[in-house]
Amino acid sequence: MSVFNYDKDSDGIVTITMDMTGPVNSMNEEYGQVMPATIERLEGEEALAGVVFASAKKTFFAGGNLDELLKFDSRDPAELFATISDAKAVMRRLELLPVPVVAAINGAALGGGYEICLCCNRRIAWNTASAVTGLPEVTLGLLPGGGGVVRLPRLLGLQKALPYLLEGKRVKPEKALADGLIDEIVDAHEDLVPRAKAWILANRDEPDAATQPWDRKGFRFPGGGADHPGVAQVIQMAPVMLLKKTRGLLPAPERILDIAVHAMKLDLDTALRVESRGFVSLFSSPVTKNMITAFFFQMKKVNGGAARPEAFPRATVNKLGILGAGMMGQGIACVAAQQGIEVVLKDLDIQAAEKGKDYSAGVFEWKVSKGRMEAAAAHAALDRIKATDQDEDLAGCDLIIEAVFEDMELKNRVTSSTEKFLSADGFWGSNTSTLPITRLAQASAHPEKFVGVHFFSPVDRMPLVELICGEKTSHETLARAFDFVQQIRKTPIVVNDSLGFFTSRVIGTQLMEAAQMVAEGLHPARIDAMGRAIGMPVGPLTVQDEVSLKLGVEVMETQLAMGLIKPEDDTTPAATELMLSLVKEFGRGGRHHGGGYFEYTDGGKKIWPQLLDLYYKPEVEISDEDIKQRLLFRTVIESLKCLEEGVLRSVADGNIGSILGIGAPAWTGGYIQFVNTYGLERFIARCDELAADYGERFRAPAIVADKLAAGETFV
Repeated sequence: MSVFNYDKDSDGIVTITMDMTGPVNSMNEEYGQVMPATIERLEGEEALAGVVFASAKKTFFAGGNLDELLKFDSRDPAELFATISDAKAVMRRLELLPVPVVAAINGAALGGGYEICLCCNRRIAWNTASAVTGLPEVTLGLLPGGGGVVRLPRLLGLQKALPYLLEGKRVKPEKALADGLIDEIVDAHEDLVPRAKAWILANRDEPDAATQPWDRKGFRFPGGGADHPGVAQVIQMAPVMLLKKTRGLLPAPERILDIAVHAMKLDLDTALRVESRGFVSLFSSPVTKNMITAFFFQMKKVNGGAARPEAFPRATVNKLGILGAGMMGQGIACVAAQQGIEVVLKDLDIQAAEKGKDYSAGVFEWKVSKGRMEAAAAHAALDRIKATDQDEDLAGCDLIIEAVFEDMELKNRVTSSTEKFLSADGFWGSNTSTLPITRLAQASAHPEKFVGVHFFSPVDRMPLVELICGEKTSHETLARAFDFVQQIRKTPIVVNDSLGFFTSRVIGTQLMEAAQMVAEGLHPARIDAMGRAIGMPVGPLTVQDEVSLKLGVEVMETQLAMGLIKPEDDTTPAATELMLSLVKEFGRGGRHHGGGYFEYTDGGKKIWPQLLDLYYKPEVEISDEDIKQRLLFRTVIESLKCLEEGVLRSVADGNIGSILGIGAPAWTGGYIQFVNTYGLERFIARCDELAADYGERFRAPAIVADKLAAGETFV
């Protein structure tokens, strides 16, 4: 069977049904052979009335093939430029066929897939949620290399095109129709190709039906060209807004904007060459390599279940018990109920449980108002949550997750008193961020059915769940926990037991390093600014205020009392002393305790003035680069230690966990991937410099030297 099935009907319309080898259609080596041959055949076809491009796959066309792309040597850009130019020439020939061409979009058309659609004269989509369109290349550190940067502004106008180019927005058919990405939708899949043919028959005699708008004489950009006052203002302001968002750390959006603007002043063919040069230059960027590694290959590995034990069939949770209706418990209830799971939300009193349920009501109401959820679905999801103060309501739960305060004794009491209500094959999850799972599981009658299920706040928006295996956690329990996380549409990473596990342990080093620098005399505003400069969403002191200084001190005191940590192991003693002083002496417990490093008002926040009186020393000199690297390298080093010690089971889990869970900057590709493109030898040398200046905590772990000696990187 041909991978591009060619069928000409009695009306002279050829339907090309793309059915390439493998699960999706993509721009791989096979495509590079069949697409030119297909266009050549169409160019020579007699009595041709029109062409329909359709797909035999669930997706229309998945876009570029990154495996094929990475075969090119980034040190020799000429070969990649030539390959891209050849592919574009074929798409241009498609665009210049003398008959109407229609894309019949039955599923996702993203990246190169949507760029093929842009070369067609009309785009008709099946109105199904899976038929998303867009140009998401920027999320991988790339730009659309098949003409998307050039053609989309010509189709929509620059202002409407920029969110799709700079943010990688993907939209469902109704939104795509409203924004002009497609021209028509049909409600039934079987109507898709017939409707495409009907349009061709109705329009084949129209003079412009087979000519793209930008190939017509007198073409003008929708919304105006670069010299239009409104567009000129967008061009002037866009770089400022973009820099504010990317902080100069992500080259792809800047390159896309530059090309899109310049392409407005160039003819199409010249603009396409400029786009190709931009693509090639980005491809050789370390940032692009990092982002492709993490957001494509390693995300695929994690979500594909590389860490899930294989011997067990997929399982689902039908009834979920949640102990504790506070911030974490109510969030877990919300996401589970939305995915069709019956939820029992239990707290000590019914008022607290009902308040926890009210949180879901608010989230669902907001989603309905934004068109992200149907009112009937919201009502059904809320009905699935039973707020209660009765243990007996937990009877028959497939999974119970305790989400009570970080206190070992309290968690143990909860486990021993309610574990009996699990179904016969049910299992137990502890939503703890720091306490060792092996110790917690000692309170369980079935430690093999006990697993750590660490959610991140706010649960309904944070995509990651960290699964922690205790010493006795069975493979079956891990597999079922993994399935549950995917059931509620989260991304699971799997780690082994340790104090703080992976995510809390790593982010803790960064927060303590920031506190250490305050204690050394640096201005708090400068520390937060340098955190943002490396790509943190907000500064580290702001993070610590939001998380709660008071909670951090209480957890530290609990761990000391239990012997989980020792005072002599503290690598940032000045930071510890500062936190104890702020919380114990001055009552500065964080934002939700009246303020911490900052004072909060309705109008915003400002540094607590006494903090400067107590600690700020203007005479202390340290470069901005050192501040940034102290904040970044501490997290990278701790991530490497987690890998070295076996807390992390894979590099992929470390990178994805650091990005999705604790805000590792996207440009790094995750804290471990950062070392690969920084260079292992260079990393060791820089760690030695930081260690000499600021302490042994900055010394590179031995695993880096081992990899270097073996000629390997972290994969």
